[in-house]
Amino acid sequence: MVQHLFSMNLKWSEGRNGTGNIIADNLKTKISIPLEMDGPGIGTNPDEMLLGAAATCYLITLATLLENSKIAVLDLSMQAEGFVDVTNGIFTYEKIVHKPRIVVQDLSERQQKRIDRLAEKAEQSCMISKALKGNVQIECEVQIIQGSING
Repeated sequence: MVQHLFSMNLKWSEGRNGTGNIIADNLKTKISIPLEMDGPGIGTNPDEMLLGAAATCYLITLATLLENSKIAVLDLSMQAEGFVDVTNGIFTYEKIVHKPRIVVQDLSERQQKRIDRLAEKAEQSCMISKALKGNVQIECEVQIIQGSING
């Protein structure tokens, strides 16, 4: 068995509306509660970081599956949205929506179905999606476009 260790150092000052810092190998940023949740809105926050973790894991997994399937992708980009419910002062991360945009040179109906299957498989295979399963609903709205090498 291979096990990977990821570590992070965090520092916080003040109370609820204070600020902090995160320092990891490839991540150094300020943190606080977002403005939308009546915080100072300095740096990033746990909600953005969770969305970022889910979105990057999904996108990397999708890119890998497309490459392994020999699908020639001209452009791969994505928008992601996270939905947090606040009821009676209780914050619940309810849903993440991945919106990948995949541009391929050749797009037959068969190829479109194949890419749709891979987009679904990426969500099911992604390590972060698996960790969130049963707690946060994850949806994918895939946009597949036929393009050309010249734009």
